[in-house]
Amino acid sequence: MDTVLQIENVYWSRNQELILKNMNWQVNKGDHWAVLGLNGSGKTTLLNMVMGYIWPTSGNISVLGHTYGKVDLQLVRQSIGWVSSSFQEKIRPYERVQDIIISGKYASIGLYEEPSTDDVKEANEWLEQFHLTHLQHDIYQTCSQGEKQKILIARSLMAHPQLLILDEPTTGLDFVSREQLLDSIARISKSKEAPTIIFVTHHIEEIISIFNKSLLIKEGTVFKSGHTSELLTSETLSDFFDMAVEVDRHSNRMSLKKHIDINM
Repeated sequence: MDTVLQIENVYWSRNQELILKNMNWQVNKGDHWAVLGLNGSGKTTLLNMVMGYIWPTSGNISVLGHTYGKVDLQLVRQSIGWVSSSFQEKIRPYERVQDIIISGKYASIGLYEEPSTDDVKEANEWLEQFHLTHLQHDIYQTCSQGEKQKILIARSLMAHPQLLILDEPTTGLDFVSREQLLDSIARISKSKEAPTIIFVTHHIEEIISIFNKSLLIKEGTVFKSGHTSELLTSETLSDFFDMAVEVDRHSNRMSLKKHIDINM
């Protein structure tokens, strides 16, 4: 299966207000996407629709070969890993870190099954990969924001998803924690059975080299999409942000600065 996600002519209205309009987007296996947009642009709304938590007013969505409206969404969700800052609020604060990770295999909030030896072993392997082994028996509430995000990503990977959606996972992180998290995401992308990754952000400096494709969302619609190296230019982003900006590339990373016209 080459097509992981297909969105065709999707519109979504809330209280008679058009939030998403004429959304078209195709994600293929082997590509990792960065989704860039300002706050309120419709990024999270779109992802909630991909997860089947809200339904398009019109248009079609298919994920992993399943057309929404013709499939049990719970079955599809078992193949999708979803991590967001808002999801942290659903985790019980006094739950053990190891149990949280194991619960990802069962797609449950809380661990209600007796974990097998293999479950514990795999959870510990994810803890090691994310450099969290020292937190194995700690409770979630005592972990830092960066540690919590890594725990939730590890939890999502316990189910061996085919699609991993990271919705602004660096929110609230300091520079060091952010870079550590981005390094972890890069390692995931290089693993043998890596899922297709969709990484949502509004900071261009977070778009690391593994994201070969980018989607720009503005005012509830697709502004542009394509190869990251060709799309994220000073000219395109100046149009996108309605502000003269310059893209600075250094060591496979980008940063953005406001363009100042010295002739003004």
